This record gives sequence, C-alpha cells and structure tokens, in this order.
Amino acid sequence: MAHPNQKPSRKQAQKTSARQRIQEAQRQEKLAAKRRQRIVVGVSIVAVLALAGGTALAINTAGDDKSSSAAAEPTALVVPANTSGADGTVITYGKPDAPHTVQVFEDFRCPVCKTFEAANGDTLKKLADDGGVKVEYHLAAFLDKNLGGKGSRTALAAMGAAVNEGVDKFKAYHDVLYANQPDEREDAFGSTNHLLELADQVPGLKTDAFVKAVTERTYAPWAKKVADAFNESGVTGTPTVKVDGKPLPLFSGNRALTPEQFTAQVKQAAGLQ
Repeated sequence: MAHPNQKPSRKQAQKTSARQRIQEAQRQEKLAAKRRQRIVVGVSIVAVLALAGGTALAINTAGDDKSSSAAAEPTALVVPANTSGADGTVITYGKPDAPHTVQVFEDFRCPVCKTFEAANGDTLKKLADDGGVKVEYHLAAFLDKNLGGKGSRTALAAMGAAVNEGVDKFKAYHDVLYANQPDEREDAFGSTNHLLELADQVPGLKTDAFVKAVTERTYAPWAKKVADAFNESGVTGTPTVKVDGKPLPLFSGNRALTPEQFTAQVKQAAGLQ
C-alpha cells in the first residue's frame, strides 16, 4: 500500500482523473435533468390532456412573470401598430369582421406549439384567409422562468417590431420562428442577432425601423404586457386553441390532428358545418 504522503503512481492518477470526469458528467446531467423536468412531465401527459381538449406541453407554473429586465432595457411602453386590446396585447390575423374567432395561446419556446404549427398552422391561416374566422394570437413568455434564459421574452419583443411592420409580416415571422425553434434546453431566441438573421427569411421585414427596434428591444415593455395578459387569461398551458371561447382538441392520442380533422373541429365549433 502506498504511504499516505507518497505521490500516487501514474496509473492511479489516471484512474482518479477518469473517475472525477465521470462524477462531473453525472453531476452536470443531474442539473440538466432538473431544468428539463417540467417539460418531460408535460410530454408524458400529452395524451391525457388531448382527451380533455386543449393539449398543452408547456404548463404555466410560473404565475405572473415578474422577471426583472436588464438595466439597459427600455422602460417606456411603446405599443406596436396593428394590435388591439388593452395595451395592444392581442394580434389579430384575418378579416376584422369575420363572424368567428379562433384564439391561439402559444409560447415561442414551447415544442408542442411547434408541433401544432407544423401540423395545422397553414390550415388555420387558410381558414382565416377564406374569411370564415379571424385568428387572435395571445403570446406567452413563462417558459423563460421554467427553463431559464430570455428567449421567449426576446422573441416576443421582436414580434412587436414585426407586427408594427404589418400583420402579414408578423404572421410570416411567427411561422419562421416556429420552423427554426431551438431545443427547449437552448436559448437561441435570447439573441437579437439570431432573431435578425431569421428575419432575413421574411421578404420586406428587415427595414431600418425593424432592425433598430429589435436591437434596442424597443418593444420589451410591450412584450411584458402581452405576457402578463396571458398569465391573467386563465389559460394554464400552451398550445391552447379556442373557437368562440370553446377549447378545441388539437391532438388525437399523441398525434396532432390532420389538417382535415382540424378543419372539421374548427367548423363544428364555429357552427360552419
């Protein structure tokens, strides 16, 4: 046996180093697992929530989002054009006089929101373009608190700059963000540079005014108002879709409804059949 003060052999040192690396990797994985816990739990209950209507992977356990802003962030409320409701917290796509309203509640970091948008975002847009319904977007930012980071809030502020350019620009940019959504453990949407790069995919969006507003986070106070309105809406998870106030099932089992099924659900809830 080596004397306690004797320098360990090279072989012993290698074993110790390997063991330490394994222990550190295990520690890091435990920390990551804690951050993912709420999302993983949400995945396991998607089917149950779907049967109840209003499938929601991201569950709002944050309550009112009171996250403090960075010191350099603006505090004056600037409400973007083309919005409605108190403090402009509602963004409406479609004809304002459409006889029926589809409310969509989403968080840009919510992976099941991405699943819904991939399956039926285009279908919902077509329903609105046809004039039978209008779509009201109610956007959330609670996943920043659940997951850490600032991606939901930063993306939401960028959406203020987009809708200020026009509702069509907002809708196109909204779709681009969901198509390029990062893994929920990453916070890529927290980078304004990344959001500006994604804006290149929307023709005509990247005006000088848009770039300035995104870079300076002009609409950050507005984004907080939008997130607060979501927290006060009574909706506890995303995605949630309501037709004339009635929750709509978005999934069958653990699969998103097909465009045909989704269209039928919307028309039935709106009494268009």
